[in-house]
Amino acid sequence: MLGKKVRLFNRKIHKSVVENNVVEVTEVDGIRQMHLGSKTVQSGMLVKSPLVLLFNYSRAIMYFLLFSEQTKNVLTIGLGGASVTKYIHAYCPDIAQKVVEINRQVIEVARSHFFLPDNDERLAVIKADGIVYMEAHPLSHDCLIIDGFDADGIPEGFCTPDFFDKCFNVLQENGLFVINLWGSDKNFDIYLQRIEQTFSNRVLVLPTGKPGNIIVFGFKDPFKLTEKKLRERALKLKQEHIIDFTELLDKLHEQNGYQKLYSILESA
Repeated sequence: MLGKKVRLFNRKIHKSVVENNVVEVTEVDGIRQMHLGSKTVQSGMLVKSPLVLLFNYSRAIMYFLLFSEQTKNVLTIGLGGASVTKYIHAYCPDIAQKVVEINRQVIEVARSHFFLPDNDERLAVIKADGIVYMEAHPLSHDCLIIDGFDADGIPEGFCTPDFFDKCFNVLQENGLFVINLWGSDKNFDIYLQRIEQTFSNRVLVLPTGKPGNIIVFGFKDPFKLTEKKLRERALKLKQEHIIDFTELLDKLHEQNGYQKLYSILESA
């Protein structure tokens, strides 16, 4: 979800209402947007370049690639317009994805209006409750991405200590947790403290705008990465992707400080 509101809806090209759940799609200047019952932009896409990650927060989520070359399976809770899902499917051929979305309308609209691919051997989009799914699949994934929002923001059940413990438990050894939070949320500091408690303070934050979204990374176990190795990976990934990983690395250093960053990554 993008922590931004538009003053007026733009040209409306789709609206569906099922049991009071509203999904709308608008478009202006070649940018298509998804809304879930409010003016808040849940997801956006360049119609002529649907694989481009339009917003800073979606590019920052992809930063999980920097920390581990061994990621083979990703679980994502919350689909939205499928920006990150599409990108991983197109640019990360060695990664298999499971995406759990509770709202069937969102899945249907992501396919009809946002170019979400059909399920295949590397992609399974599942209509289910993400919390229930995680409980049933402990120690199952290398990386977990939480990007679940509704019309009012983060669902209440997605920010409790118990929820973050479930996130920890679904990860395999050396697993990586990634969550998209709204920086202007008055409870952001509380959520961050809960994540730090669950992940034994092995947590990094990456703001993506002002106030904007903040991506939080949690490490189940320490990652043995030196500054030199991290820089080498950032340069390599920059060549392979349409994302400037070196710029994001500089922001990660600036926000967290070298001492904290490498105390987490080099303490294996």
